[in-house]
Amino acid sequence: MSGETIGISQAAADCRRKTAMRRYDVPSFHDSIMTTTRRPCIGVFDSGFGGLTVLKELVALAPEADYIYFGDTARLPYGAKSAETVAKYAIGAAQYLEQHGAHMLIIACNTATALALDRIEQASSVPVVGVVEPGAARAAAASQTRRVVVIGTEATVSSHAYAKALQGHGIEATEKACPLFVPLVEEGWAEHSVTEQVARIYLDQAFVGDFEAADILVLGCTHYPLLKPLLDRLVPRRVTIVDSADSTARVVGQLLRQGLPNPSSETERRRVPRLKFFVTDSVEKFRRLGAQFLGGPIEDVEHVELKE
Repeated sequence: MSGETIGISQAAADCRRKTAMRRYDVPSFHDSIMTTTRRPCIGVFDSGFGGLTVLKELVALAPEADYIYFGDTARLPYGAKSAETVAKYAIGAAQYLEQHGAHMLIIACNTATALALDRIEQASSVPVVGVVEPGAARAAAASQTRRVVVIGTEATVSSHAYAKALQGHGIEATEKACPLFVPLVEEGWAEHSVTEQVARIYLDQAFVGDFEAADILVLGCTHYPLLKPLLDRLVPRRVTIVDSADSTARVVGQLLRQGLPNPSSETERRRVPRLKFFVTDSVEKFRRLGAQFLGGPIEDVEHVELKE
């Protein structure tokens, strides 16, 4: 069994173990599906656009589910907000997704996962999966030097969520905030020379001292998968890039396969998920900007307003 497979299996086991006392296990997920429909509906939440990279991987790796996505685009970014505010916004979005039929919630936002995952789990009646633990577990399984570099937003780095998760796997981590990456990605400059210059500076500052020997770079922001081709060219050859979006999708896919009944109808066997999107700001902007994150057109979008 490869290190990557071990990492995915371990992350899934960690998700089950760490949430067992919070009403989550595979049988309970199976039961929640069977009470409504034999095809599961997964709710995906983010403060804006970055979570679409998680949704993209989910659609590719777990097409046996349908997906509803909530982007809180009117109140982004979450990175500059307090933990209390992030928790309030995230719980509101999670409850909205539950009301629209979600059997499981994916918190596809590193900031919300880092600052409010416990609060979201407590307020939810369905299983909740964040993006930090799957990425940490996969990084730990892949590292030979036991030293890892994590890059993310200011809020995620300040929370030390990845360092704590990696420490639980016996891994030393250094975390580097990269605040310019999100606006550069949203500007469509993922391959721009300016972005390359900025990335070189950030990476030089991260891979220093004891962490010159780091062999894993964790992308601790769901915007960063769009920078992966660029970063792959810039990191030392020994370094493997671990994408929290991809890692989370793999864990969810494994949990789905363990919890799903065998499909018995043509509808249940269809391999193309249905996608529905809810946003709190401009639908047109979400369609236009979100397409680069999802890797394809965004069609069924509805504007909603949540009470403060």
